[in-house]
Amino acid sequence: MMNRVVLVGRLTKDPDLRYTPSGVAVATFTLAVNRAFTNQQGDREADFINCVVWRRPAENVANFLKKGSLAGVDGRIQTRSYENQEGKRVYVTEVNAESVQFLEPKNASGGQSGGGSYGSNQGYQDNNNFGQNQPRENQNNQNNQNYTRVDKDPFSNDGQPIDISDDDLPF
Repeated sequence: MMNRVVLVGRLTKDPDLRYTPSGVAVATFTLAVNRAFTNQQGDREADFINCVVWRRPAENVANFLKKGSLAGVDGRIQTRSYENQEGKRVYVTEVNAESVQFLEPKNASGGQSGGGSYGSNQGYQDNNNFGQNQPRENQNNQNNQNYTRVDKDPFSNDGQPIDISDDDLPF
């Protein structure tokens, strides 16, 4: 059996951080994920997916993400039910996030990706330290004085054929 979900989207509101009676942090948020197609009017629709994350990553999500932040979620679907105040059984389906990646620099304004490719880290890496992104440029400059950052996509060539030999292909 397999239950795996990978999502990239924007938060619809600030994350909600709470603590269980035993002191375990839990953050909930909703991710708006665009569909790959448009409707009959030409508008792109989105799915609004509820996510929950636990412990230290929950605190980092609450501290570093806000409404409009671009985030990647890796986790699993879970369904639970409870009885509401009127005595009705309520079923909830949500993504239990095992990993949340922050896909924009902390100071980026929500809704604007700065021209980078959608879903990329745009020069930032996570190394599984939630919310502690460091610019790759700064990390690499410490190790290699000859490092230069390339902002232009090296694979974009304005529609021209790529000159590559068969020896360079991995298959």
